[in-house]
Amino acid sequence: MTTGSLLAVDLVIAVLAAAAWLGGGAASAARRRPLALGLAAFALLATLARAFTIIALARAGWWFAGEKVLIAAPLSLAAVVVAGPRLLRAPGDIRSVAVPLLFAGYAQSGALLVTLLYGYPASAGVGLLAVAGVVAATALSWRVLGARPSRMVSRAALVVAVAALLTGTGLAVAPGAASGVPHDHDYPLARTADEPTRRFALTAGTATVSVSGRDVEAWAFNAQVPGPELTATAGDVLEVTLRNRDIARGVTLHWHGYDVPNSQDGVPGVTQAAVLPGQEFVYRFRADQVGTYWYHTHAVSDVGVRMGLYGVLVVRPAPVTGVDVTVPVHTLSGLPLPEPKVEPVEADVPVRLRLINTDSTTHRYALAGTPFRVAAIDGYDLQGPAPLVDTAVLIPAGGRYDLVFTAPPTPVALFVDGRAVYSTGPVSAATGAWPVLDPLTYGVGSPVPWSRVDRTFTLVLDRGLDLHGLLPRYAHTVNGAADPDIPSQVVRLGDIVKFTIVNRSQIVHPWHLHGHHVLVLSRNGEPATGSPLWLDSFDVRPGDVWEVAFRADNPGTWANHCHNLAHADAGMTLHLMYS
Repeated sequence: MTTGSLLAVDLVIAVLAAAAWLGGGAASAARRRPLALGLAAFALLATLARAFTIIALARAGWWFAGEKVLIAAPLSLAAVVVAGPRLLRAPGDIRSVAVPLLFAGYAQSGALLVTLLYGYPASAGVGLLAVAGVVAATALSWRVLGARPSRMVSRAALVVAVAALLTGTGLAVAPGAASGVPHDHDYPLARTADEPTRRFALTAGTATVSVSGRDVEAWAFNAQVPGPELTATAGDVLEVTLRNRDIARGVTLHWHGYDVPNSQDGVPGVTQAAVLPGQEFVYRFRADQVGTYWYHTHAVSDVGVRMGLYGVLVVRPAPVTGVDVTVPVHTLSGLPLPEPKVEPVEADVPVRLRLINTDSTTHRYALAGTPFRVAAIDGYDLQGPAPLVDTAVLIPAGGRYDLVFTAPPTPVALFVDGRAVYSTGPVSAATGAWPVLDPLTYGVGSPVPWSRVDRTFTLVLDRGLDLHGLLPRYAHTVNGAADPDIPSQVVRLGDIVKFTIVNRSQIVHPWHLHGHHVLVLSRNGEPATGSPLWLDSFDVRPGDVWEVAFRADNPGTWANHCHNLAHADAGMTLHLMYS
């Protein structure tokens, strides 16, 4: 069983245990003895079963079990200690054990809410709030059911509840560490000074575009979705003038996966101000990274990219030989792009398909009708890629795969999530059962290029209440905090930096660091054995633990975030800063 599956099982058991204790208490209050005893017995078994899942999660890593060991386990033990003995000597009037059973249910529910609403890391403040809630709910049940605890017990319960509430609240809302990220001020413009050899102009504005014969309201560059394809040859100096016609919330250009100078990275409030209606901004950088990339707005990116403000950037080593096709996959107003294209290719002609996932979720790609190789991932060539047949690839949000093959005399088709998007002729193929390529074991390996690590950071991805703003929000968190309260990762030029990225949530988080590619070291404790895998976007699935590293060689302040852009907007963004 994977750690992700174990997290899900533990959550289900916790829900069942809490429901059974509460149901037993309610049945006891209604004097339904057999039902109360049956539910209580089930609750005891579920509580015991959860002890085993917590132990297994702790063995997988403290990240997955911290609050369960420190908060859930003591509350569960209290539930068993209080309710268990009363059940063993349950009197004829089963109603007398209602409050102990309800207490057990409140304790289990409190522990469950800590996991769901707070998560990582375990906090004394949150533990005290859980205790306050359990005591208060139990006291209320006493009154509702007409039980008569002694005056000393009543006063003790009141003191415990109030003290836990006040102390827990104070600890929970105390200010966290300052992020240190400079927001909303001017930055010096540092860019390539050479005269441009390729000039482009992009105008962002609202537009109506046609998708599958339907008119769709979009935000678009140059009134088209995707925007114009920007192409260059290695060594070119690109100059791109961005103008905003009428996007009220502003636009920028972020060159996804392209390690531009920091001032050209297009992150509002970090590297530039958003370009408002009537304004323009000029980007200039040297095209010295060959490969497949893309660009998109980083201003209100969750909305802007989804509405259509994206396009393709391709840098080639030399003029094209053979057939070179870009396939940017997107979902616009619920409609899939690109629309199917049939393009006959003569036999023996080399073909390169540049697959780009511009959505916020993973897509499944399958090339039918020919052997192929994955020549590059995220713009970096792979070493010794072997031919593949009847094999699918999963591309995370923001990721790119280059597939190469020699055109056979028979048709070939590319399927995305079962839908043909590119073909050289009619192809009928069922690709859903094909195995999925693991890029960590594909190609020929080579040693890690460094013998040291200078900086290490751990990022634990989760969900929880963010109480540091004017209003509470249910945020996507990193190490228990949400943007802008996540402390920055500070490095020095030349450092070898190692990230451990842990996902203890039930949601996939495609991770993306600006300005750098990271070398994958391991996933879930298994070292990467294939071609060196330099990525800028990778899926951290539930229960996954990734170890990646890079050399800090591009000074600036860089966004480091989940590329499910709704998650980034909901708090899962932090920054890498050079000291």
